[in-house]
This record gives sequence, structure tokens and C-alpha cells, in this order.
Amino acid sequence: MTADTAETIDQVTDRPPSIGRMFLERVEATPDLEAYRYPDGVGWSSLTWRQTKDRVWRLAAGLLSVGVEFEQRVAIAASTRVEWILADLAINCIGAATTTVYPSTNPEDVEHILSDSNARVVFAEDDEQVKKVLEQRSQLPDLVKIVVMDGTGDGDVVISLDELEQRGGERLEQEPTAVDDALEAVGPETLATLVYTSGTGGRPKGVLLVNDNWVYEGVAVDAVNILSTDDLQYLWLPLSHVFGKTLEAIQLRVGFATAVDGNLDRIVENLGVVKPTFMAGAPRIFEKVRARVTTTAAEEGGLKKKIFDWAFGVGHKVSALRQEGKEPSGVLAVQFRLADKLVFSKVKARLGGRIRFFISGSAKLSQEVAEWFHAADMLILEGYGLTETSAAVFVNRLHDNRFGTVGPPLPGTEVKIADDGEILVRSPAVMRGYHNMPELTAESIDEDGWYHTGDIGALENGFLRVTDRKKDLIKTSGGKYIAPQKIEVIFKAVSPQASQIVVHGDGRNYCTALITLDPEAIREWAESNGLGDMGYAELTQTPQVRELVQGQIDELNSRLGRWETIKNFEILPHDLTIESGDLTPSLKVKRKAVEKRYMDVLDRMYD
Repeated sequence: MTADTAETIDQVTDRPPSIGRMFLERVEATPDLEAYRYPDGVGWSSLTWRQTKDRVWRLAAGLLSVGVEFEQRVAIAASTRVEWILADLAINCIGAATTTVYPSTNPEDVEHILSDSNARVVFAEDDEQVKKVLEQRSQLPDLVKIVVMDGTGDGDVVISLDELEQRGGERLEQEPTAVDDALEAVGPETLATLVYTSGTGGRPKGVLLVNDNWVYEGVAVDAVNILSTDDLQYLWLPLSHVFGKTLEAIQLRVGFATAVDGNLDRIVENLGVVKPTFMAGAPRIFEKVRARVTTTAAEEGGLKKKIFDWAFGVGHKVSALRQEGKEPSGVLAVQFRLADKLVFSKVKARLGGRIRFFISGSAKLSQEVAEWFHAADMLILEGYGLTETSAAVFVNRLHDNRFGTVGPPLPGTEVKIADDGEILVRSPAVMRGYHNMPELTAESIDEDGWYHTGDIGALENGFLRVTDRKKDLIKTSGGKYIAPQKIEVIFKAVSPQASQIVVHGDGRNYCTALITLDPEAIREWAESNGLGDMGYAELTQTPQVRELVQGQIDELNSRLGRWETIKNFEILPHDLTIESGDLTPSLKVKRKAVEKRYMDVLDRMYD
């Protein structure tokens, strides 16, 4: 089932043969427009598309000079930064394949990824990442060079990024067409990326994504006309994850500028400076913004709180109208303009003041959160995809958005729902398989080309609603099936202080939950409630915080069926983190890992 027209099908079918060719088409079309903006000391610097091509070509030639060959793997172990993008483009332009390594990856998994991929070169962000690789070097016979972005070389295996670029410049002086010649050999089925899934358990597995996967992503999103060259993206998402990588591919096709900074602590500050027109993020970012704004209004109290509540009452009425395709008129239109002046404009200013829309992906977004933003005159377009589908295969449209769904499929993508509710996808975005895992590949992609996503969902007039992961469904000892994700999403919308919740109950006679609190949000609550001198861990064990969360659990339970309700919960004395192995780098909870780690806590709730 698709939502395609003949025109968009033609656009998607007629696509460039490779990422490198799509990049060159962009450079030729808008050579002097801004391509990338990045932090540089106290300010920001920019690269035009022409300047970007010059740097990419030197880096690409540098890779050729150290012996990188067609479809060999080159790893990038770095946070989101402009050098990540330049390195990735350089790798793809000579027909090599980028292997992704999250900077938080432990040394053992770094060794697994680099050895499993037979990586020839590693771009390492700093000395810490270099050390991880060098510690494992005896297990990496294929590795010839480590290129450090922030640091110096050792005169042997480790060289600096500047040195690689210098070597590339020298290679181009001797052989001006070296990169162009390499690019000529790159086709749609040339391996482009070997993405190692962060996974919610077990060892990372490599997903084989070819040039055509990424080119399709760029062309298909371009065809739905939500972006133009006039847009400015703020990009903080991990580029080691397909969500970040697909935004890179979309930019090459559409031609908008991107401000790049992966530092999560600077997002709000940077939004005020950069003033982007759109930003993609995981649901947790939007949950935190809503929680911060609503708790601040509650703490101010008095007239300000009354104005805030009135404004959002008006905003929700306007949101409901707009969801029906109508615009406010008469008294409501006047009220909405006043609400915007008094409240919404201030919220939007904190996010730069120019946002046309946000994009949410990587996990389910609460409909309540989406409608709150919409009431404040800010639109979140929810989309859906997996590592195995090169990220986006569904996305809502600017003028046809349905909250609670992830939108219709992109042009050229087909979807069907299996008898057991599993979502099946057939698309040019689907991977070519798992690296060195033919049996697992055959299990995931059937003989008709349908990829079995492992997610449960339903189609509603062509729009997909995702309800849960198939393997995460809970079956209680009473035989009732429960979707934990549904419960968790509602709770995070109910609780401004919540960070994470893990619902547990498989094989048990009722559901319980492990809850963590957002450190910043609970600290602000504590200061307003006479507990400001306590630390996070101490706060989580106080009767006052227990009472606060119990009230939120009661509100959650009022929205659930009796068999789904949370009968008991524990507040953990620390948040879940990527570093502790509780979260994936894309901020998804590793459910099985968390349950295993806290099984004694869970067991006590059933004593």
C-alpha cells in the first residue's frame, strides 16, 4: 500500500547512481550557498558547497594515498561534528564504506566492530578514541592508519586529520583526477555504510547499506516537498545512527544548510544563536522542553499561571481545528493571536523563533506531547524507520499530519500488516542484509522482499500507527497481552519530572515499573518544595518524591485498562545512561539489560 502519485514515483525512480554523484550534483547546482555551519572557538564558521567539495576531495585523495580501496571499510569513531560528515563523504566518494562506531562504545565492542568489518582506517575523534583502537590493535590485522581529528600523530600509525588532508592535496597535484576516477566506479549497489546497531541487547551486528539506500532516502524525502534550499537545519543527532545519516543524505539532495554540533548541553543555547527552520530529534528532547515550560509556569503561579493555562486552552482549540484542516476565525482567531503574543512567542523564541517544524523519530512520540507543541503553534512531524531501512520509510506531511501516527510511506515504499500485526516493509531503503549473518538476513527479509520489522502496528487510511515492539509485548500469568511502550509513553507525558520508565510484568500476575527522574527537573521541584539541599539519590528515596510519583502513577492508571495498570513501582537512585549500558546511543531503553540488572528490585515488588 502506498500514497504515491505518478509524479513523485518518477522523481524517486530517476535518482543518481551514488552518494558521491548526488553530492556533486548539489555542488554544481548551488556552489556558493552555505552547506555547513560549525562551532569555531567562540563563534561559528561556515563552508559553502564548493569549499566542502574541495575539503572532501583532499580527504578522499588522502584515503587513496594510504591504500584504501573499493568497498573497503573505513570507521568513524566520533561525536556529531562537521569533520564526521566530511570524512563520510570522502569515504563514499572513492567507493569505500563507512563503518560507524559510537564514541561511547566500550573497547571490547570497538574491537568487535573493527575486526568484523575488516576496517582499514579509523577516523578517531580524540586521544581517548585513539587509545581504544590502539589497545585492540593486535586483534586488527587489517588496520593501517588511525586519523585523529583533535590531536597529533605519532609518526607511524596515527596521523592527524590535517596531515591526511595534506597528503590528499599532494596526491591530487600528482593525479588530479584520482578521486573522480574512483567515483566513476561507484554504483547503486556499491556498499556505502556498515552500521552496527546499538541494539537493545547482545553484541552489535552490522547492517549492510548500499549507495542506493541513501540516495533513495534523499530523493524520496525531497519528493514530499517539506524542505527547500531556504531551510536551515540544526543537527545534533548521532551521525553513527541512521537517523543522523539519513538527514545528511536528504541535505545533499535538497541543498539546505546545516548547523552541526553534537553537544547535547548546548542545544538550547545554540538554537537561540543559529535560529534554524527545522530540527530532528528523539522524543526525549520534546518531552523535556514541554516539562520545563509547564513546570516553570506552575512554579510562577498567580496571574502568569492563569494566562499560561488560558493560552494553552485556546491553543488546543486551534489545534483541534487545524487537525480537521480548518483555520480559526472570529473571536478564536483574535484570542489565538493574543495567546501567541503573551505565551507561545516566548516559548518559540527559546527554540530560535524560526522553527517551521520538528521531526521526531527513533522511538514513539506521545500524542499528548505532539498536541501540546501544536497548541503552541509548533508542529512535530513524526516518522518511522529502523537501522535496517536506512531510517525513514514513513513520515507525516506538513499539510497532512495525523498525531499518533508516523504518517504514510515515502514514495516508492510499500507496507502491509501481517496476520499477527507485524509491520512489513518493501522499499529501496531496505538493507542488503546483516554482515556475515546470512541466516539472520533470511529470517528478516522474506523471499518476496518484505522486511519484517519486529514492530506491531495498524494502517489507518494509509497512515501507520505503531503500537509496540513484537518482542517487548508482555503476557501476564493471567494470559493478558500488554504493550509496555504504550504505558511508558503515556507516563512520560503525564510526569514532568520523569526521565525513563520501564514497565515489567511478563509471566507475572500484574505490572510494575522502574522509574528514573530527570535530574534537572527534580532538582527544580525540590527547590520549590523545601528539599533543595538534597542530592538526586537522596531525593528519590524521600516520602515527598514517592508521593509525587504515586500521584502521577494514579493519573497514568486512570487512562489504562484494569489489566494494564501499574500496581507497584520503584524509583531508582540514578538515571539510566548510555555509559552504563542502560540506553542505546539513540536514547532507547535496553529493556532486557535493565530488567536483568534490576531483577532483585523487580522481584521485591512481587513478594
